[in-house]
Amino acid sequence: MAAPRREDALDQWSRRHGGLDPRGSGWVAGWVRLSDACARPLARRGVAPDAVTAAGVAVAVTVPLLASAGAAWPLAAVPVMVAAAVLDGVDGALASRTGTSSRWGQVLDPLADRVSDLLLVLTLVVLGAPLWLGATYGALGLLHESVRSTAQAAGMGGPGAVTVAERPTRVIVAAFAALLCGLEWCAREVGVDVLPRVDGDVVATGAAVVGTALAVVGLVHLLAVVRRRLA
Repeated sequence: MAAPRREDALDQWSRRHGGLDPRGSGWVAGWVRLSDACARPLARRGVAPDAVTAAGVAVAVTVPLLASAGAAWPLAAVPVMVAAAVLDGVDGALASRTGTSSRWGQVLDPLADRVSDLLLVLTLVVLGAPLWLGATYGALGLLHESVRSTAQAAGMGGPGAVTVAERPTRVIVAAFAALLCGLEWCAREVGVDVLPRVDGDVVATGAAVVGTALAVVGLVHLLAVVRRRLA
């Protein structure tokens, strides 16, 4: 009997990621199923995966713009971040579903991911995090993915390990900061005391510190796995 369609999506994701089984994480498995569900109508309409990749970057560009507008606009940046993150997963699912994977797509997709990552860091900076801290956080994220891609070029299959510093974590950190900054403005404007009165700069800086700490842990974890896999 053929596997259910949602299980096919998990198997396809596993093949694209060197045999790593997404069923080991409810979060990853759920994300894969969501991406596949969004890819189905696009596949029926003949949408190209590269077009979805480009759309994801275009959506991500608006995130720091919304965050920099001040007032309650950071709240609007949160669903836009989620939409950009979903599009990031849809392009790969669409390529697998339509059989249109290409070598150019394999270059374009990680490039788009890194641009989106830096835009998330820029969002924290415009919300009030120090520039040097944002630069550190961004550099660690780039190192994380550089180690992974270099290890794959050296013969390692798949991503090596799923660390605490993957793209979903980067999205969550930036979204949490934008949410609290937006709520801080709303609380100040309407005078509702039940909402936490927090300073936006402190929130953004705290989020950048958390993201940087997770990036260090993730990088160390990945290096340990890569060393063991390539030994």
